[in-house]
Amino acid sequence: MTFAETTEWLYSRLPVFQRTGGGAHYKIDLVQTEVLLDALERPEHHFRSIHVAGTNGKGSTSHLLASVLQAAGYTVGLYTSPHLVDFRERIRINGALISEQEVVDFVEKHQEVLVGCSFFEATVGMAFDAFRRHRVDVAVVEVGMGGRLDSTNVIRPEVCVITSIGLDHQQYLGDTRAAIAGEKAGIIKTGVPVVVGERDPETEAVFVQKAAAHQSPLIWAEEAIPSPLPCGLLGTYQQNNVRCVQAALAAQTHWTVSNDALRSGLLEVVQRTGLRGRWEILQESGPRVVADTGHNAHGLRWVVQQLQEELPAGGRLLVVLGTVSDKDPGEILALFPADASYFWVAANLPRALSAATLAERAAEYALRGRVSGPVGRGFADALAEAGPQDLVFVGGSNFVVAEALSYWEQR
Repeated sequence: MTFAETTEWLYSRLPVFQRTGGGAHYKIDLVQTEVLLDALERPEHHFRSIHVAGTNGKGSTSHLLASVLQAAGYTVGLYTSPHLVDFRERIRINGALISEQEVVDFVEKHQEVLVGCSFFEATVGMAFDAFRRHRVDVAVVEVGMGGRLDSTNVIRPEVCVITSIGLDHQQYLGDTRAAIAGEKAGIIKTGVPVVVGERDPETEAVFVQKAAAHQSPLIWAEEAIPSPLPCGLLGTYQQNNVRCVQAALAAQTHWTVSNDALRSGLLEVVQRTGLRGRWEILQESGPRVVADTGHNAHGLRWVVQQLQEELPAGGRLLVVLGTVSDKDPGEILALFPADASYFWVAANLPRALSAATLAERAAEYALRGRVSGPVGRGFADALAEAGPQDLVFVGGSNFVVAEALSYWEQR
């Protein structure tokens, strides 16, 4: 198979939660993950790891950790999801994508057992196999969703990180922040330090009880690191993620990280790991253009606040926005200002909420604009209407940002 044929097989033959929703990703047990890893001869036993969960910030935190450990001289595997443009973004070695041939070889060799897997289970197995083959010193592994039943929850890490707790994926994780915290606390392992980004009255007891039950040292990042170091990710919301990184590295004893490596790794995260879509400034001015993958109320609250703070004097805010059909759009629409101009879009996937439906729901919040439809068209409409002092924002879901980045690079 070619690389294109291989990725098409993965998308078409295996259930993909990100595209279709439903039960494709989130299962009631880890049985199929264990079957796959047995077939792969347990690659996760051959590398040390850091496990990162959280409603928001887990992707940025994972990239920051990887960047710092690379700066310290270690060979670092990084597993994150979803990807934005290239499937191989999910699996990196020292910031570099694994090769197309590695993807092809893995699927061809293990196709029989992969048929019983979800897309996410298959990519976890592929990542762990790659980390073993590349003999990484450390793998930074981001949870896909939740924690307790996530396919990544088969590793025994040196430290666990839970960045934040907000309402997201309630149909799978629970309707309260405490219930969601319980699912994410499922990554805590006996005797393994756990860093929690935010100390909150609604979720604090969950982490205290879970950590005590597993005799795991519990570190509250915002108390352990009151003044986080600067980093190369521009969103103000990244401060909590940097706290988590600094606290996690301080809590573990296996890898030595100098102050110089810590500082340079934080500052050079984009260059070292290729992270995209986190307050990514596509164009500085004429107009300013920003994309961000924040996709729930907990994460977008900070994004909208920063948009309003950075809007140039006399400029307008133009928002290209789309979301998915299995979430209540009202939770994010309520955050956006009524005086902005909106371009309602839908990403090209079955799970996307139609642009027309989003516009109807937005009207309930006095948000009005144009039903553009495809992401590329909405982005083009916003750019055509924007003046040199304006700010164009693209977001609402990972998939909207992914298509916007592809449009931007091909325009």
